[in-house]
Formats: sequence, C-alpha cells, structure tokens
Amino acid sequence: MSSESAVQSELDQFLAARQLLLEHRTSWHAAVAGFRWPQLEHFNWARDYFDSIALGNKAPALHIVEESGDEARLTYDELRIRSNQVASFLVEQGARRGDRILLMLGNEVALWETMLAAIKLGAVLIPATTLLSGDDLADRLRRGRVRWVITNAAGVGKFTALAPDALHGVGLISVRAASVSGWTDFALSAQASTQFTPPEPTRANDPLIEYFTSGTTARPKLVQHTQSSYPVGHLSTLYWLGLKTGDVHWTISSPGWAKHAWSCFFAPFNAQACVFIYNYTRFNGPAVLDVLVRYQVNTLCAPPTVWRMLILEELGRWPVKLRELISAGEPLNPEVIEQVRRAWSITIRDGYGQTETTAQIGNPPGAELKPGSMGRPLPGYRIVLRDADGQPADEGEICIDLSARPLALMNGYADDADKTAEVMRDGFYHTGDVGARDAEGYITYVGRADDVFKASGYRISPFELESVLIEHPAVAEAAVVPSPDPLRGYVPKAYLMLSPGHVATAETAAGIFRFLRERLSAYKLVRRIEFAELPKTISGKIRRVELRGQEKGRPESGRRNSLEFLEDELR
Repeated sequence: MSSESAVQSELDQFLAARQLLLEHRTSWHAAVAGFRWPQLEHFNWARDYFDSIALGNKAPALHIVEESGDEARLTYDELRIRSNQVASFLVEQGARRGDRILLMLGNEVALWETMLAAIKLGAVLIPATTLLSGDDLADRLRRGRVRWVITNAAGVGKFTALAPDALHGVGLISVRAASVSGWTDFALSAQASTQFTPPEPTRANDPLIEYFTSGTTARPKLVQHTQSSYPVGHLSTLYWLGLKTGDVHWTISSPGWAKHAWSCFFAPFNAQACVFIYNYTRFNGPAVLDVLVRYQVNTLCAPPTVWRMLILEELGRWPVKLRELISAGEPLNPEVIEQVRRAWSITIRDGYGQTETTAQIGNPPGAELKPGSMGRPLPGYRIVLRDADGQPADEGEICIDLSARPLALMNGYADDADKTAEVMRDGFYHTGDVGARDAEGYITYVGRADDVFKASGYRISPFELESVLIEHPAVAEAAVVPSPDPLRGYVPKAYLMLSPGHVATAETAAGIFRFLRERLSAYKLVRRIEFAELPKTISGKIRRVELRGQEKGRPESGRRNSLEFLEDELR
C-alpha cells in the first residue's frame, strides 16, 4: 500500500469512528457496542483530518469575543491557512520535529494557530498557564527540555526576569508585544508560506503534547500524549459533551491546563463545531448570560464555581439557545442542578477524566441521569473497579483495563519511568481515584485513594462530605481531612472558606454542624471545623496533603486554633 493510500485508510478509520459517535450521540449502548479506536501509524490529525475538512470550508471555527466588544473570527479555511503560515514560520526560525515548545498564551487567536502548526510540524507542545512565574517557570523550562517559548506581552516580562542561564539555547517568540531584544515577533508569520510540507514525516505515536499535572500531592508530573492519543482520543470527549457539527461551543476554561485542550480545541474540532470564547477580567453573571443569548451558544461546559454564581441571577429571564450543559472538576450540589433545570429545562451533565486520559466516564446526552453519579464508561474505555487486594469490586480504585488499552491513554510520564510503571502495573492503568458502581454500571466518585480514610473504623469519603458542606450557603469551598482523636483514632475535620457576607464565628460553625447532622449519618459527621484559606496548586486545586500534614503534627484533643471549632462543644 502506498503512503498516500495508507494515510487515506487511516483517515477513513478516524472518520468512521467519529461518524458512529455522532450518529449514536443519544444511544449509549449502541455507541459503546459499535465504537472501535482507529489503528493508526502515520496519521497526523492536523494535516490529514483538520486540513481536509477545512479546505474551502467557510464555517466558523473560532470566535473570540472580548469584554470591550472586540471580536476575532476565523473560518475553518482561514485557520488552516494561518496554521500553515505559523508552521512555515517556525521552520524558518529553525524549529524541527520533536522540539519542545512552551506555549504560554491566553485565549487569543495565536494559541489555536500555534497548536495546529505544532501538530503539523511534529513539535511537542508544553502548554503553560499565564499564572506561572519565577521558579515554577524555570522548572518547566528545565524539566520540559524546552527549545522554544511562545508567549504574549505579559509573559515576556516573566521570562526576562529569570536568570539568564534559564533561557540558554531557547528560541524566544513574542505575540503582540513591543519590540524586545532577543525576541522574534510572531507577526512575521503572516509573511510565511500558506503551503506547508513538514521537513520530516510524523508518526502517530510521536510525542505531541506534554502537560505538567497540578501537583496536589507531589511535584508536578509531566504527562506525555502522542499525535494520536489526544487528537483522536478526544472522540470520547466529543461524545460526552454531546457536540454536533455546526454547534457554537463554549467551555469556560483557562489555557495551560488539559481541560482547555479537551473542550476548547480537540473535541469541538473533531465535531466540526465552532469554538467560542468570551474573555472577561472579572466574572459577571448578567454579562455572561447576555453573551450566551447574543451569540446563540448551543453547548456550554463550565466548572461548578461558575454554575453556582450563575444561579444567583434569574436565569429564566435569558432566552438562551442552549441544548447541552456540562460540568466537571469538582462537586456540583443538587440544588444548583435543579435551579438550572427549572429555569431552562436542561439538566447539567457530569463526567470524569484526567490529564493522563480523555473523558473516561460520563453522562452523555440521552442517558438516564442518577443524582451524584459521574455516569458510565464512555465508548472506547473498559473501566474496572479494584479493591485493595487488586480484585474486581463494586467499590474500589478506578482502573483502565490495558488488555483493551484505549488509544486515548497517555504514553507515560515523560520524566519518570518509575512512576509510569507504578500506574501501569498488573495490566491496568491506575487512576488513583476511588469510585462506587451500582447494579446498572453507574459510577459515583468517592475520592482520591490517598484522601479516603477511616474514622472509628468506618471508611470516610472526603468528597462525599465536601459535597454536602458546599450546599450550605456560608461555605464557598471545603476540604475534609482526618484529624487525630484520642477516642476515635481519627475524626473528619473540615477546613472551610466562607462565602462573602459570612463571618468565622462559633455561631456560623454551630449552624454548619446542625446542617450536617440533618444530612449525614452519625458515623460520617464532621467533628471539627476550621475557617482558613485553603492551600492550592497554581491550577486552583486544593492541596489536601498539606492539610493532612498539619493535622498529624497537632495534639489529639482540644481546640488548637482560634478559628477552630469542635462539634461536641457547640451542641
């Protein structure tokens, strides 16, 4: 078979897999039964798929709206041409297949152009949040073996503030920044060729994207995905989101983290939808709702914090055109789901995945929803729950069966072979998360395996208790950890951040304790509350490992801090 025939065969496999999911978007059983991952060897998603569907295609691919009212729009064909120019420009600068590119941009057109260009070239993207600076930035440059940096005006200042040796041998490219010595202007890409042929061929198993994890329990790991695992793997994410061709899809997410690539890049482009972005400096509920109406957004994915802020408005006043609503990342309490359903007659759907994978488990359109459940395994994933002895169980660690290894699973941790071996042991990929499965196969999240603990001999899920805590109007955020107790061994303790308008007093704590007693079994009750700022990673995830460490070093009985309250003392 000629190379051209081989590429066409692989493209046909990809298109067939995509079409099956689009046809069965509301039939989970049919989608799971019929879906097969494509068998790929030379497939380059940006050149072979994106360019083929983008050629001459005037449908909108990217639409960015600024708070000021300024807009940027690119059709599929325009994005094809611009990404060719950026790829040609990178080659002119000396970039080659396998070079690591640290991409630190906001939600701006250059981000999408560069990601497509890097895929075409075979360069390896290391997306970085614009919040990075100092040692965190230097660490990524060093451990990521970065050869190129592409950043905006704000980012340039952060790089120039680093020690000179941190940037030794690194090519520097600036986007919309004033002329800075040593930096090449990204605008020069507009002069490059609109035709692009890579200097070297790429393979489907070549590394494509490397993400530093959030580092909630240890130093961030470097997750490596390939030219196929993320571009093609996000067919499962397309299915979970419920996207259709021509949709206007908005995921409220910041660049630099995996969820942005999931739902602001690969999944919508796989569906041939339009990626919609509204950039704001400070969240404003009415403004966001106005944007949903004005630009006729069809599908919206947002974190629970956004949903909790949106329901403060009278949602029914906004005649939205929404068809799908999705949430992921942290607990979303039933009250929020119900308020949205009453206003718009749409149910917010949940799902589960990791940086190391695409969407693994979810509630796709048309499936029965069960309160609190993440849903069922998505097409292409064989999920097994395993107990502490490694045996199948109805409650246990969420694992992926490697005998049917999904294309969407990471290559491994780029800088840690031992850690890769640890999570890929015994024929399973171990997520480190615990779930419980019911008789119909629906999986409910229990918590991180490291976070689950025993109190008075009973197994406690911090996630479950946190989900109840955030239903209280005074609680903005919650983290539950084990606290030493002379009688029970350990008791659940909640570190809480209060919502605006609430004060850290004994009365507030007493009210929260009463609230919990009405909703939880006695053995699960939170026995201690401490009002405090929660330690977080740069991505905003709570570092419970720090809180557990604090508790280990404290006396077993009595109050320890002025803002700590004991349930026994406030009855």
